[in-house]
Amino acid sequence: MIAPTHIPSCSYGSMLCMQGQGVVKGFAIGRAVVMGAAALEVAHYRIQPDDIEAECERLKQALAFACDELQSMANSLPADAPRELAALLTVHSMLLDDPMLSQQTCELIIERHYNAEWALTTQGQILGEQFAAMEDEYLRERGTDVRQVIERVLRVLSGSTVLLPHLDTHNADESLIVVARDISPADMLRLRGARFGAFLTDLGGPTSHTAIVARSMNVPAVVGLGHVRTLVRDGDILIADGSTGAVLVNPSESVLNEYRQRQTAYADERATLSLLRDAPAITLDGIAIRLEANIELPEEAAAALAAGADGIGLFRSEFLFMGRPDLPGEEEQYQAYASVVQTMGGRPVTIRTLDLGSDKTLDGEVTVATNPALGLRAIRYCLANPELFATQLRALLRASSHGPIRILIPMISHMHEVHATRQAIAAASAELEARGQEFSRNIALGAMVEIPAIAIAIDPFVENLDFLSIGTNDLIQYTLAIDRGDNDVAALYDPMHPAVLRLIAHTINAGERAGKPVSVCGEMAGDARVTRMLLGLGLKEFSMHPQQLLDVKKEVRLAHTNALRVKVASALNRAERIDLADLAT
Repeated sequence: MIAPTHIPSCSYGSMLCMQGQGVVKGFAIGRAVVMGAAALEVAHYRIQPDDIEAECERLKQALAFACDELQSMANSLPADAPRELAALLTVHSMLLDDPMLSQQTCELIIERHYNAEWALTTQGQILGEQFAAMEDEYLRERGTDVRQVIERVLRVLSGSTVLLPHLDTHNADESLIVVARDISPADMLRLRGARFGAFLTDLGGPTSHTAIVARSMNVPAVVGLGHVRTLVRDGDILIADGSTGAVLVNPSESVLNEYRQRQTAYADERATLSLLRDAPAITLDGIAIRLEANIELPEEAAAALAAGADGIGLFRSEFLFMGRPDLPGEEEQYQAYASVVQTMGGRPVTIRTLDLGSDKTLDGEVTVATNPALGLRAIRYCLANPELFATQLRALLRASSHGPIRILIPMISHMHEVHATRQAIAAASAELEARGQEFSRNIALGAMVEIPAIAIAIDPFVENLDFLSIGTNDLIQYTLAIDRGDNDVAALYDPMHPAVLRLIAHTINAGERAGKPVSVCGEMAGDARVTRMLLGLGLKEFSMHPQQLLDVKKEVRLAHTNALRVKVASALNRAERIDLADLAT
């Protein structure tokens, strides 16, 4: 998305300013509660040869205790806990059984006479380096899981499983802000019942566990701060801005007052926006706009409904498959899809078929592609794994008996992929008919427009599909040849580049000519700063995170589409970037 203004770490008198990635919007002002990093605080010493067996046994007991603790947590999750938490807790408990932790750590105790804590931190460093060297981003992220389970075992070895020992000393009326190097899913669960204004972490990104769980808890969060845990002391006064990622430590009274005003204004703004929940999304010149929601897990459908979404514009089904050691079967997938359809009560639900590969892979699956982003991913992966694809299609078709479903194919680049998908759907339908199971015979099939090739040669695709959904994140990446996960070139990732906007306009115009609906489901759709520009391109369907929906609806209701189309059409003929300020009035 549009890159925020970079604010470097700096200090003004006693106030320290830091910049991370804001992953959950909102302001928080409160006292810091610093979570200990067990790996940095345990004692390291050598043991006597006669103590080796007992030390190995101490390690095994700690691993077993931590494993039992995680399994107990997974089995007693509250009904409203994020679905992904159970899978993550299971993965962490399985890591504790892995020989890379138990056996190899014991070998360090035996060979080097390290105490259990030293051996475990040493083994953690070895594994961390191995994960860091992996090319695949998703696999590199799994190093985080290993580090988090090691932290848990070190806390058991130290005899203290208390996360926040200083919590009891704080005034119950004060807001608290958790500061940590990282927070594991299990620790997030333990903090869930307490009163916290925000989460700040050294590590993590928008897709980290901290970000995912914080969003589900609707608590402001800033991640990727680098060294916040070493720079902040327990009890420091903090300001956290979950929108910009700015963090201020021990601000002056004047700065505190300013942010208190911002906090109040933000709360007032959200309260005012909430009044729009049931208001129609109609422009000043009477154009009705559909505003739908993107979700990753079935339980998020309730949030979409609460935000007033007209439907689910993008259900990223791959999140049912990730962070777990096995594949979900047809019945499990059917239950997940059907629950979303039932929650939405007759509103359309667009479900994207598996978009695995590149930065998202199944657990234990290692890609050897030189460039995974251009390799066997999304529809290519599904067509190369027909049994896996057929299982998902049967589950999708069965869920259609509960309400309107649309099937969305990711990363289409060739027409034969559309034909192959239709054949796979026909085969899945025949299987269900043979079983005597109910399903709709009239399911719309659409494709993601995220590769420039389909956007340029759009007309035959429009003829052979029922709808299109523009995935702007990948479309920008592929059009500009910018890896959006590479910090070295991230500044070149430009949604306002004329080439990107012309591809979007070309796709929307083709849909209009053919009478087929076109939506945008990428990050641009939820950025209220570009809503007017997209309206000016002719877009009438947006799909975004439920939290963004009311901001976009506000912009829609203040816009005059016909005037914007004239302004944007004129700007598209110029070589320079469109100035969004020109569209503000």
